[in-house]
Amino acid sequence: MTSRPWHILSIAVAAIGLLAKVCEYNNRKDKINESFHKQKETSPYLGHSDNAKYVGMKTCKQCHATIYNTFIETGMGKSFDIATREKSSGDYKNAFVHDKIGDFHYKAYWNNDSLFFKEYRIEKGDSVHVRNEQVNFIVGSGQHTNSHIQNVNGYFNQMPMTYYTQKKHWDLPPGFENGYNTHFTRKIGLECMSCHNGFPDFVLGSENKFKSVPRGIDCERCHGPGSFHVEQRQTLEQVDTSRYIDYSIVNPAKLSVDLQFDICQRCHLQGNAVLKEGTSFYDFKPGKKLSDFISVFLPKYKNADDEFIMASHADRLKQSECFIKSLAKSEGKNSLRPYKDVMTCVTCHNPHVSVRATNKEVFNDACNNCHGPTGKSQLECTDKNVVAAKNAKPGHAPSNLKNCVSCHMPVSGSTDIPHVSVHDHYIRKPITKNEKEKIKEFLGLFSVNEKNPDAQTKAKAYLNQYAKFEQNKIYLDSAAALLKDKGAGLYNNIRLLLELCFIKQEFPKAISYVNTLGEERCLNVIFTKQTYDNADAWACYHIAESYSYTGDVQKSLKWFKQAIKLAPYNLDFRNKFGSALASVNDLHSAEEEFKFIVNENPKHVSALTNLGFIRLKQGKTLDAINLYNKALKYDPDYEPLLLNLAGYYAFMREKAQAVYYLQKILKKNPGNQTAKMALQQVNTML
Repeated sequence: MTSRPWHILSIAVAAIGLLAKVCEYNNRKDKINESFHKQKETSPYLGHSDNAKYVGMKTCKQCHATIYNTFIETGMGKSFDIATREKSSGDYKNAFVHDKIGDFHYKAYWNNDSLFFKEYRIEKGDSVHVRNEQVNFIVGSGQHTNSHIQNVNGYFNQMPMTYYTQKKHWDLPPGFENGYNTHFTRKIGLECMSCHNGFPDFVLGSENKFKSVPRGIDCERCHGPGSFHVEQRQTLEQVDTSRYIDYSIVNPAKLSVDLQFDICQRCHLQGNAVLKEGTSFYDFKPGKKLSDFISVFLPKYKNADDEFIMASHADRLKQSECFIKSLAKSEGKNSLRPYKDVMTCVTCHNPHVSVRATNKEVFNDACNNCHGPTGKSQLECTDKNVVAAKNAKPGHAPSNLKNCVSCHMPVSGSTDIPHVSVHDHYIRKPITKNEKEKIKEFLGLFSVNEKNPDAQTKAKAYLNQYAKFEQNKIYLDSAAALLKDKGAGLYNNIRLLLELCFIKQEFPKAISYVNTLGEERCLNVIFTKQTYDNADAWACYHIAESYSYTGDVQKSLKWFKQAIKLAPYNLDFRNKFGSALASVNDLHSAEEEFKFIVNENPKHVSALTNLGFIRLKQGKTLDAINLYNKALKYDPDYEPLLLNLAGYYAFMREKAQAVYYLQKILKKNPGNQTAKMALQQVNTML
């Protein structure tokens, strides 16, 4: 046998390799086309497929470097990052805050390249409490604020200092004022993180635990997951986007006006966000209808047109005649770019370019396109400065006298965030002083992005409004009126009815609902799903608490256990379960629950306190006092801890220390009856 020349053999091998690559290319191409045709049955966009994956901004940069380089300088691109000197906008020469109600002082400072917040209390010139905590992440581009997040073993919490950049002022964050300072324990969950950042890797069965988080809002928040787009660009011919729509990726410019607004409204329409049944904050994708997933409610008041919250730009713009009239005139005019003749967000804002880098004339030019000398619908402005500018000779009008925005989109504060000024996007004639002074009248909660939400969605909105924003009884009454609790209504509304009973402390009523549906059916059929909002876990928790408050501890244990099965990383559920176990003297099981919590979050004050109590009952007094002191370091005002310390010192016959902790409770909370009775007993017994 004669052998082939080596060069002929190598050519043959190369040909086989090339053929294999061609086959692989064709296979990938066929799979993409197959996915496209399959997905087209429900949506033309490949990114709406469950198989679509997020590829990350670095992948987008490979083909769109110019856009990437400007986008990372925008407010969205700088929305979230690791706490570094470069990321921070803060002035640290006067970085102090005093919570007058809680009597806590705060100081922000750098230790080398790490940012820390110091919490301390001063009595009679001495520090009686000092706590130093490292800042892990900074939220906000610095255009308006920098807020701060701590990561404890994956559990994210907001910290008690915010820097307000416009006024160069440190203060408590929104929601921490007026006696509601939660120190370092305000949970940052999926709702918050999914707007202030790219899509995070959230731990199912938790409230605020993350495996990882991106570092800023990215391209795919507005364009949808890009895996199919990358595949197509690598294997298929280019799409002529001047004539056709590229359905491998969402281009918001090619969407209908409503769907384009929905992308912006996903985050620039904050308020009382109510998830639709069976959805999560992960589910909305650009190009889909926002109201299919989330309905955003706001309280509406008569005579309060000048009031608005910070992230309400889309809602305010949609109230403007500019939007309403332009939308009516543009119907069906431009099928490839439907927004082109409509006043939308992108009329003034290029989402790829920072507002700081945008020439201010861009905004006035948007007005002049319709209302200027050659505009389509000129309006006469009666402001004397503007009139003077219009009557001036060409080229002689002062530029500062042609500022439409200053009058018709005035700068003012928002109702939800202090020390911040923003342009009101409700474009209209300036409001007179008399209009501002009219008495407000509450009209109800209204969905901003959905015309006719169903009764269950509205009821959930009222419960959310009460629980998260304002504890006004009218919200509970409104929810109760919407929730039917007979027949099919009871089954459909059971989770919300249990929540309503829990808030109103109508525990026997909650148990009656469970008995009507059948307890075993509830336990084994109805409340069995793990979801990102933990809806079934919360229902189980509400049932457990109902049994606990009515004295049936054994049944409460069963329901606490089910709640933990569905939400194993909700540490507050475990803490309640451990307390219930301790109440029936199952100290070993209780200890295991508290140890789990402390292992997950070593700064969980209630679990440290409860574990100290278990140690005390086990006769391990030294361990107990060490745990109590550790908890005291994190929260010197936690009343159950102070009661336990008083009990410990009373047991040790140290009257002065016992009296000290009881008086400390009563100084902060004179109405604490348990502390009053304990103080009487200590004074009598010792």
